[in-house]
Amino acid sequence: MKGITLPVLSIAVIFAFTITSCNNQPTADQMETTQGISKATFGNVDGKEVFLYTLTNKKGTTVTITNYGGIVTSWKAPGKNGDTSSIVLGFDSLSGYLAPPPYFGAIIGRYGNRIAKGSFKIDDKAYSLAANNGVNHLHGGNKGFDKVVWEGTTESDSVPSLKLRYLSKDGEEGYPGNLAVEVVYTLSEEDELKIEYHATTDKPTVVNLTNHSYFNLTGDVNNTILNHELQIEATAYTPVDEGLIPTGEIAPVKDGPFDFTSATKIGERINSVPGGYDHNFVLNADSSLRKVATLTDSASGRKLEVFTTEPGIQFYSGNFLDGTLKTSAGKVINKHTGLCLETQHFPDSPNQPAFPSTLLLPGNTYHTVTVYKLSTNR
Repeated sequence: MKGITLPVLSIAVIFAFTITSCNNQPTADQMETTQGISKATFGNVDGKEVFLYTLTNKKGTTVTITNYGGIVTSWKAPGKNGDTSSIVLGFDSLSGYLAPPPYFGAIIGRYGNRIAKGSFKIDDKAYSLAANNGVNHLHGGNKGFDKVVWEGTTESDSVPSLKLRYLSKDGEEGYPGNLAVEVVYTLSEEDELKIEYHATTDKPTVVNLTNHSYFNLTGDVNNTILNHELQIEATAYTPVDEGLIPTGEIAPVKDGPFDFTSATKIGERINSVPGGYDHNFVLNADSSLRKVATLTDSASGRKLEVFTTEPGIQFYSGNFLDGTLKTSAGKVINKHTGLCLETQHFPDSPNQPAFPSTLLLPGNTYHTVTVYKLSTNR
């Protein structure tokens, strides 16, 4: 498709959003508290201690994150009627995430989204990855970044911030190079959750990091997201085959079910998309930080704006949620009760030379930023 400029690897994305809270409140001797941040014991995985960090701004908005998978477990803020609830799907206990759920709130890596047939080449050298999604590779493999324990440190000089570090060793899940990863979550006074990603490598490798939070702005999984209105700054998307691998085409969205250039109810045309939405949208503008999507819910009055420097965003309408999972309160998590807006490079980019490159070389730094900004129309 002519007239579309595809940006390269330098990336920044911004997320501000609401998240499910942890009702199992730790006792005083389990919790460490500094200004704007509390830290509580959350469990143990692979002999490593897991913690729950709660970031709180002066408005009283809270975002709760665990160093297991870098998972955003909760983001609580009031709706237009003053009722406080979380706008992301999550659990109150670590056991809920060990099931595991479908990547609820997690950091995704090394490669977010799919790589066709679990293989790619760098300089004619082939690499084989786990085929954990049919014949394809999904979200970093059998044990991606969503299933490891990260090292966490907190900062609260001006705004509450959590820094997570992880070293993905050479050959982990089939990827080349020792990849040193740092992800920083910061909660602003404007109810913005900023997610900043850094990575360096000692061998050429591919990297595509994102966050996989499932949003429901009503704060209640008894409600679907089909009445949410979505607007995406994208005039094109990448069509996929039956395995959800891009065909390589950059197709216009105009006048079809993928046209979210103006605010549209998600349920209005979803039946025209076989299986529902799970597609990469080709974002407009350059790689500077800019607003790329807006999600609104009239019932709660909540609005979620997404800012990014990434070239793409995956809109997933929760098609594979099937009622087998329940919230900590016992509510069934059914189809379309959460949606994802994953800022990213395109799926299968290592095998698609025309797509923006995800190659990271030694001496270079991968850097992206994502901000979800939450507001409420009272």
